[in-house]
Amino acid sequence: MQPTIRHPAIRALRAAVFAMVCGTVSLGGHVLAGGASVRPQVAVAAIAATGLLGLALGGRRRGPGTLLAACFAAQYGMHQLFGAGAAPPDGPHPAGHHGGHATGDLPAALVMLLVHVLVALLSAWWLARGDTALATLLLTLACSLPPLRRTLALLQAAGPAAPCRPAPRRAAGGPAATGRPAASPLSRRGPPALARA
Repeated sequence: MQPTIRHPAIRALRAAVFAMVCGTVSLGGHVLAGGASVRPQVAVAAIAATGLLGLALGGRRRGPGTLLAACFAAQYGMHQLFGAGAAPPDGPHPAGHHGGHATGDLPAALVMLLVHVLVALLSAWWLARGDTALATLLLTLACSLPPLRRTLALLQAAGPAAPCRPAPRRAAGGPAATGRPAASPLSRRGPPALARA
C-alpha cells in the first residue's frame, strides 16, 4: 500500500511541482527543438494553467495512467500555446520558406508527437516517484516526531538533570573499587555437600 497524504498544502505543493516540471520541460524542449522564442507572458500563462490542472488533480495521489494523460495534455497544450504565442522573428523571413512547410510537416509532426509522448512518460514517472518519496518522508516524520516530542517534554518536565557522581577510583592495575570486599581468589568449587555423603 502506498502512503497517501491529503493536506491542502501538499495539494498545492503537488500542483506547483507538476506545473514547474511540465512547464520547464516543455519550454526547454521548445527552445532546444529550434522553436521561436516564447514571450514571457505566454510562458507564465502556460505554467499557471498547468498549475491549475495540477491543483485539480492534486487532491490525492494519482496512478501512472492519470499522470501520463495529464503530462501529455500539458505537453501538447503548451506546445500549441508556445507555437501560437511565439515572439515574431528577429530578422526578415528567409526566402524560399513561404509555402514549403506543407510537404515536410508529416515526418516532423510524427517526430514531435513521439518526443512529446516520451517526455510525458518520463515526466509522469518522475512525478510519481517524487510523490511517493514525499509521502514516505512526511509519514516518516509524522511517525517519528510525536515520540520525540513526548521524550523532550518528559525531559523538560523532569527538571534539570541530577549531577553525575564521579566514578569510583581504580587501584593501579586492580579491579574497580565498589565499596564491597573483593572476592577471594581461592575458589572452593566442587560437588554439593549432599552428593559427598
